[in-house]
Amino acid sequence: MADIHILPQVSAFLAQDHGQFIDGQYQPTANAERLPVVNPANGRTIADVASASADDVDRALESAGRALQGDWGRCLPAQRQQILLRLADLLEAHREEFAQLEALTNGKLIGDARRFEVDHTCVFIRYYAGWATKLHGETLAPSIPSFAGEQYTAMTYREPVGVVAAIVPWNFPVMIAIWKVAAALCTGCCIVLKPSEFAPLTLLRLAELAHQAGVPAGVFNVVNGGRQVGQWLIEHPRVNKVSFTGSVPAGIAIGQAALKADLTRVTLELGGKNPAAFLADVDAERAVDGIMLAGLVHQGQVCSSAERFYVHVSRFDEIVERVIARVETLRIGSPLDETTQYGPLANQPHFARMQALFERARQGGQVLSGGQALVGDGFYVTPTVIRANGHDDPLMREEAFAGVLSFMPFEDEEQLLQWMNDSAYGLSASLWTNDFSKALRLMRRIEAGMVWINSHTIMDPAVPFGGWKASGIGREFGSAFIESYTELKSVIMCY
Repeated sequence: MADIHILPQVSAFLAQDHGQFIDGQYQPTANAERLPVVNPANGRTIADVASASADDVDRALESAGRALQGDWGRCLPAQRQQILLRLADLLEAHREEFAQLEALTNGKLIGDARRFEVDHTCVFIRYYAGWATKLHGETLAPSIPSFAGEQYTAMTYREPVGVVAAIVPWNFPVMIAIWKVAAALCTGCCIVLKPSEFAPLTLLRLAELAHQAGVPAGVFNVVNGGRQVGQWLIEHPRVNKVSFTGSVPAGIAIGQAALKADLTRVTLELGGKNPAAFLADVDAERAVDGIMLAGLVHQGQVCSSAERFYVHVSRFDEIVERVIARVETLRIGSPLDETTQYGPLANQPHFARMQALFERARQGGQVLSGGQALVGDGFYVTPTVIRANGHDDPLMREEAFAGVLSFMPFEDEEQLLQWMNDSAYGLSASLWTNDFSKALRLMRRIEAGMVWINSHTIMDPAVPFGGWKASGIGREFGSAFIESYTELKSVIMCY
């Protein structure tokens, strides 16, 4: 089949002069630097975006501060709820436009772009909208003794943390941005968002829709650029909280910088080397389906994807052979072709990094299938199956983030748990078995913020998400996000 037809509005948007979205509109920038937006399917530049200057960052944060002290700060919870619900409706109405922009600029399969970047994102927006009217404190009965016949009562309030600086990655720009934008807006905060320099366009378009939905000027701003722009945001005295999703090294640096900047609050959702374990009783076909789900969605470019696969020794050869047979039949091609099953990596630096990893794996004689860059235009690599040389193999330690499935056999469950937990990371993990009693016992001993049983990478807005150890600080989703986007105020009254 051929690529789908590109909508006229998508072509028109790509042709615009893209800059910063500040105070409810596009703003000219004094910075002459332009950031190319490259189509990973062919390596060609299809648009560019002006990088923000320090003055742009100042203007965005000043705008957010004014909005916080102005109409947005006086906005009723039900009004915030309705604005978010309108944003979800608008994003849904522009579903195909956003999906095509994602496929063109990020290499995401068009079907996945529709399902995840739009459909599932709308579910998250509506979930967060519901919380706008349900933020509450407590009434408390103090034990303060009376000194002259007076009495005491106490209560707590949840107040917006203030101005949020959000830094989002390139792999799921719309969805991950909404986790932060909707959390900020429903709690009454304002936000300045920095997209990845590799994937800025859909978030500029999202800011336009938010303004159309009724988000007041200054409440939702977008500034573009690389590491320097992020640094300006983190260190700015007007920022009350930083929310970051990305790599572990970047997250550690951001957390340290935020702490130095007057103990700025942080939420860090970082990566990992996530394990998936398949016990002896697992059905082989279900195991293979699970491995494809756990490791290859969006070419493995998912922070919660599994990369370490532990299979019971009695099933190891059978399951690995089936995985190889499955990955070698995947149809690799254009993300705009609806029959494609495996698209390109999202950007050239990541593509170059994977070529180096493949070379190292080939030298170690570990590649069972794949491990190659495809000849031709674009950033295409094959899905890769590797047999690790041991638990301390770098391919079982270092995050690949690119559809590299590293396998090891295990003999008993104590050995399995030791290997699963022997990692600096603790974002996610999964267990695959028909014995739910065993699964529930083992699940309690796995050191990860998110554990699936007979599934992987599936997320729901009602279920908190975040990592242990070096995989992060704080939680998103559920009611847990409220702690990160509000300050708790206690009041004691004497009467």
